[in-house]
Amino acid sequence: MFQKAPDNAPIFIVMNAGSGDRDADSRQQVISDVLSRAGRTFRLWRVSKSMGLQDAAREAVRLARQQDGVVVAAGGDGTINAVAQEALGAGCLFGVLPQGTFNYFGRSHGIPVDTAQAAQVLVHGRLQPVQVGLVNDKVFLVNASVGLYPRLLEKREAHKQMFGRTKTVALLSALVTLLTPPPQLVLTLRDVNRVTVLHISTLLVENNPLQLEEVGLPESEAVQKGELAAVAVQAKGVWQMLGVLALAALRRLRDSEKVVSFPFAQLTVQPLRRRRIKVATDGEITWQVPPLVFKAVPRGLLLLVPDRQGEGRGEA
Repeated sequence: MFQKAPDNAPIFIVMNAGSGDRDADSRQQVISDVLSRAGRTFRLWRVSKSMGLQDAAREAVRLARQQDGVVVAAGGDGTINAVAQEALGAGCLFGVLPQGTFNYFGRSHGIPVDTAQAAQVLVHGRLQPVQVGLVNDKVFLVNASVGLYPRLLEKREAHKQMFGRTKTVALLSALVTLLTPPPQLVLTLRDVNRVTVLHISTLLVENNPLQLEEVGLPESEAVQKGELAAVAVQAKGVWQMLGVLALAALRRLRDSEKVVSFPFAQLTVQPLRRRRIKVATDGEITWQVPPLVFKAVPRGLLLLVPDRQGEGRGEA
């Protein structure tokens, strides 16, 4: 059952001016116009660097806790992740204004990409508990990964800075990266049901049913019910990896002999002979010390979403 958000709750927005391909000034003005017309008190931090993003998110959460307000992330999945990291456990309400390239988190919860419509959700939306994934103490809302995928993300970010933040650039960057042989990792995976040793090129832990549905994996239902999904890709060369990607594009990844997938509530991953390992969480890369413990927090955040009668989707 959806709960209506307080009509007078102040709104604290952290906006990444580098997210998306639209003009940041116009997006900020649209947000201001919608909230001002609704008579809502709000404050907006506009940042463009990762350090500024973390500091702004921490301050926004602090004020939201003090004033029983809503903390809002305006940006792509990486920006939303950074704000959610601060909001988790704080007890404040959470909102998003999707402005990135793929916007998996916002799309999976029906939040419009259009800035004016998304801002209306902050005014008229209802609250829905949403699941958060954790790898050690690091939040992920969409996915976390080790192996080839973090390398792909690093290359993609470099190409986006050179050529622009569009889906075309992201897809071409992935193709160029995949034309080199993928790295190989040996991982020991432990959950309550099994201990498995796998030789993999990448391991993804999914917290987003939409991504799983788009590649044709059946674990999307388990994620909707409070679990996470492990997707281990065992392709050893360029052609095997391209074959895996072709099946993913056809929504038939479940048919690949090079992919192992299964749902879990908690999973411990131990890489062989690694003191540190790169981990990508919602597109942001950090070094972590193994073992990596992945687990689901089923009701980690209270998210503002459009209500079932369509409120929060129209203009004021």
